[in-house]
Amino acid sequence: MHPHRPQRHGPYHKLAYVHRGRPVCRFVRSACLREIQKRLANYKKFRGIIDRWIALSIQCGMIEFFSRPSVAKTKGGSHRPAPAKARLHSSRPN
Repeated sequence: MHPHRPQRHGPYHKLAYVHRGRPVCRFVRSACLREIQKRLANYKKFRGIIDRWIALSIQCGMIEFFSRPSVAKTKGGSHRPAPAKARLHSSRPN
């Protein structure tokens, strides 16, 4: 065994994510691994549901606010737009 370069014992598990725009990386103890995997699976399901809700909300808004009144039907298809940050901009005359 080398005093300045000790031999590591594995396996190691890491959890990496981005929170508030900053990357975070944490080591996970083996005893916690299954619980974290369950929580990540639930998070992925939740994100899928939220992403679908956002896509449907955008589609509904497009029909409600940007279609001509006589053209209120949507075309069939399974296109899901990528999630985006939305901002409402107003133009004011000078």
